[in-house]
This record gives sequence, C-alpha cells and structure tokens, in this order.
Amino acid sequence: MSRLERHWYRPVWWMTALLALPEGLFALLAALRRLLYRCGIKTVTTLPVPVVIIGNINVGGVGKTPLTESLLRDFAARGVKAGVISRGYGGSHRQPTLVSAATPASLVGDEPLLLAATGAPVAVGRDRIAAARLLLAQHPDLQLILSDDGLQHYALGRTLEIAVLDGERGLGNGHLLPAGPLREPPARLRSVDAIVVNGGTAGQLALPASVPCFRQTLAPGAFYRAANPAETRCAADFAAEQVVALAGIGNPHRFFATLQQQGVVLQRSIALPDHHPLAESDLPADADAVIVTAKDAVKLQCVNHARLWVLPVMARLEPDLAAWILSRLKESNGRKIS
Repeated sequence: MSRLERHWYRPVWWMTALLALPEGLFALLAALRRLLYRCGIKTVTTLPVPVVIIGNINVGGVGKTPLTESLLRDFAARGVKAGVISRGYGGSHRQPTLVSAATPASLVGDEPLLLAATGAPVAVGRDRIAAARLLLAQHPDLQLILSDDGLQHYALGRTLEIAVLDGERGLGNGHLLPAGPLREPPARLRSVDAIVVNGGTAGQLALPASVPCFRQTLAPGAFYRAANPAETRCAADFAAEQVVALAGIGNPHRFFATLQQQGVVLQRSIALPDHHPLAESDLPADADAVIVTAKDAVKLQCVNHARLWVLPVMARLEPDLAAWILSRLKESNGRKIS
C-alpha cells in the first residue's frame, strides 16, 4: 500500500492540507460534470430495458463482482433473463466485445469472465452504451441489464442505482480524490436507491436513514484445483504443505484473513495490485500449494496449474436484494418483469 493509500484510511493532517487544492479541483469538475447531465446539456441515453447500476463512490474493491454474480444466479432462478455490461478494466479491447468462457482475460479483463461463468450474457466496452446495444442485439430477449460499476457513467440512463460499501474500510477519511478514496462526496449516497454493505458492521457507518440498506457477507466454498475443479479440498488438507496465498484484487488482505479463518497456515502472502496481469512467473517456486481467488484464477488459465488451488466465495444478501430489485422494477415506469 502506498503512502497516499495509507493516508486515505489513516489520515495525517499535513497530507490533507497538501492535497486540499487538487481535491477541490476534482470536486469542482465532478460536480460540474454531473450538473451538465442533470440539466440536459450532456445527453443521457435510455435503453429499452431496465438498467440497474451496481457501483460505488470510492475507489478500490468493495465486493461488486460477487454481488453481481449472486444477483445473476437469483434472477436466473426466478426465470428473469439478465445480462451484464462492464468496463472490462485491464482488458486490451478497443471495441465493445461479447464475453464467453473461452475469451482471454487479457482481452476483456478478469471480472467479466467470472460473470460470464454464471451463464449470463456479458459484454464489455469503454462505452457502456455501445456495449449494452451489442448485448441487446445479440440477446433481444433480455429483460434486465446489470452494469458492473458505472455509477459515475452518467451518459447511461439507469432505472436503479445500488451503491456498494466495504463495511470494514467504509468511506476512509471522507475526502475526495486524491486526498481520499472517494470519487463523489458522501452526500451522493442519499440519492441512490439502495446501499449494500459488504462485511463489517453497517451500524458503524453514517448511512442515510432514508435509503434501504442490505447486508452482504462472503461465504467461502470448497478449495478446488485450478486444473481440475472437480478435485476439492478442505483447509486441513493443506496442513503438511508450504502454502502461499496470492491475490491481485482490490482488498487482498480480506482474502488472506479469510484463509486464516478457514484454518490454512500460510508460509507467506503476496498482495498484488488489483487487476494485475498474472503470469506463471508470479507463482512462487518454493510453495507446495498456491491459493488464489477465483478472479485471479481466470488470468492463469494458460499456465501450469499443478500447484494452483482456488478458494471461491459466494455473496449472501440480507434481506433478499434480487426480490427487492424486481419489486421496484415492476413499479418503475410501468415496466413489468415477471
């Protein structure tokens, strides 16, 4: 973690003062940009199906992708055909691109591949509107589109906005970039339709009372071998091995803590930047087993998986967020999803 990132969560007064001017400029530009869309000076495009934004006002991993995965499975179980659009951060794509299980992570990014594994249609694009149009052209039966991130992508019209917060880190020092981790001020949370708090304790956060709040917990599944997902293990099976944990996600220390809570004794842990383009050279040669996240595993599909194990996690929402979304969409502009 850089000195700047440490300041976001353990602030020191002199850095706050030093960064006050660039923070003020960022705040001004962000507010002006949003105002241009609200006043109709910049165009907002409305799609023919409801769009639900799954986003956040702060930088870094907060648990949006497990949440989106969970919603996709819940919608499918209810017979609702939902698709996903994503920025595809870390991918080399230049044009809107459909994602399948065989698509390289280097082209579309890691998170879209995880979402495509649910069986839902997924498209990535720097222009999310173009990605959505591609998705609808290929899947005209879609009833709903989830936008993985995109809370600040105001050109895309939205039916509902869901903001996700890390319950442990919260909003950090409460300052905007670069003085703090926020893309928009905390007051922005008053205008979203729902807030999901991932882990931690929602009561410790100063959340607007008028906005429905949902609690997300991440439940680890069984360890599986990357080369053969049917081969599974429990934590005790690693007891006689030298185990190294490796994670290139937004909050790698949450993953390391989960492994230790499961009873895995780690020789060491390696934290890499979020969306780091993992390669075989990143795997430590002295480990009997290397445990990674599912998000990192999709970037290692073409390397030797002999020592590579994956710990998947599943999001659990309380109360039922999928049911709440469908209920709200039935009330929205007469659009009915059954």
